Amino acid sequence: MFFQLLDDDLSFPSPALAEEDGLLAIGGDLSLERLLSAYSNGIFPWFSDGEPILWYAPHQRCVIYPDKIKISKSMKKVMRDAIFKITINKAFSEVIRNCALMPREGQQGTWITNDMQDAYINLHKRGFAHSIEVWLDEKLVGGLYGLKINRVFCGESMFSQVSNASKAALIFLSKTDIDLIDCQLPNDHLMSLGAELIPQNEFMKILKLKAS
Repeated sequence: MFFQLLDDDLSFPSPALAEEDGLLAIGGDLSLERLLSAYSNGIFPWFSDGEPILWYAPHQRCVIYPDKIKISKSMKKVMRDAIFKITINKAFSEVIRNCALMPREGQQGTWITNDMQDAYINLHKRGFAHSIEVWLDEKLVGGLYGLKINRVFCGESMFSQVSNASKAALIFLSKTDIDLIDCQLPNDHLMSLGAELIPQNEFMKILKLKAS
């Protein structure tokens, strides 16, 4: 079953109670406090325009361990030759806007609604959400954004306007001071880069680890 969230209560039910597809709760809002409560408990919002806010906590989490990321010979050369300039937190709003506009195979529209963009831009301004930008000839051509909870980077979305740009962002992220990249749900592209599925309880143990 899934749960109806109360407007005046920021708490969430246990992620273990999520339905088979990961749906845990419905309703609530996208306030900074509720989003931080969600991510700290392995829960994330995922819904489309016109739908109520839906909150998910998959029983099998798609993750990438930084030391297990698969980097092809061609990508190693791209990174070694510094074809791209890569920055952190220099253009968060532009990254999330480009992620929202990026066409997705098999999807109509975007789940990164205007309200979602506003909520995560607010998280960024308060120091909780972060972006990685990939530039080519001073033009933003790729990137990703998400939240860092303890030593886990909870990735939300990425985009690429030229070949290898989003891969470069992900590889750069894997070299930062984190223990895990949370990809939430699997797809063929992520799995080809070394993503794997781990049980929810294992993910939660890593999520709760504090920086030493």
